[in-house]
Amino acid sequence: MTDLTTQPVRNPSADRTVDVADARRRIHPWRVAVGALLALVTAQIVIFLVTNERFDWPVVAEYLFNPTVLMGLGMSVMLTIVGMVLGSILGTALAAGQLSDFAPLRWACIVFVGVFRGVPPLVQLIFWYNLAYLVPRLAVGVPFGPELLSWPTNDLITPLTAAIIGLSLHEAAYMAEIIRAGILSVDSGQRDAAAAMGFSRWHSFTRVVLPQAMRVIIPPTGSQVIALMKGTSLVSVIAMGDLLHSVQVIYNRTYEVVPMLIVAVIWYLVVVTALTLVQRRVERHFSKGMSRAAVARRTVERTEATA
Repeated sequence: MTDLTTQPVRNPSADRTVDVADARRRIHPWRVAVGALLALVTAQIVIFLVTNERFDWPVVAEYLFNPTVLMGLGMSVMLTIVGMVLGSILGTALAAGQLSDFAPLRWACIVFVGVFRGVPPLVQLIFWYNLAYLVPRLAVGVPFGPELLSWPTNDLITPLTAAIIGLSLHEAAYMAEIIRAGILSVDSGQRDAAAAMGFSRWHSFTRVVLPQAMRVIIPPTGSQVIALMKGTSLVSVIAMGDLLHSVQVIYNRTYEVVPMLIVAVIWYLVVVTALTLVQRRVERHFSKGMSRAAVARRTVERTEATA
């Protein structure tokens, strides 16, 4: 009599060859539900934008390329570029000062960064615009001695100069922390290796430390550029002719507040989207050596070299 317990049990499914390429992705009910909900919300938003006559889309189309609006847009872009360039230069100097071994310089840079990061940019803009209240005349001369040259403060601190000073100093404080964090992210062994190879401190920084630090510096710097572009709308409080101030001038005359604000929103979205695309390209450029493909390629090359 045959003992059935000792007979091998064949699994019919084991004889079939499974091709992973033919495998189908499992359907998750919760994903279907979330997707349907998002589609419903999107449809409701689109219907609301299209059917609500109070948006006055013909007015939006009429003023979208209005010369006054375009001049305000150009001013916002110019303030972004100037503020970012000056802020980055000053921020680099502040970051170097915070990393310095000279204690007075280090503490002065730390206090500067702390003050200008702590004070809101709107307050800074109003303060610089009203600097003449504290200092009626700006003078150049010997400290505690005679004045050589002097100018009325109101002649120098215009809405444009107040906007540039306020935005640049505010941006410098944030860029100092970004650059400092990027430099500290590079392992100290990289500097030691560069010094052992005979690199000067300048060459060690520019050729070894900075290229590696840029991978950490670029993403938050791109975010700061975008934040500065949006922050230029604050200069409208000092009668600076930026994008927001331009549409305010128009809707104060036509009383079409919502359509003109939509014009400003559209241009802000266009510029921010363009800046985001540029940021992504720059990030990819500085992270070429850290991608999976690059790491795999270097691994293969090392393997072939040792073979």
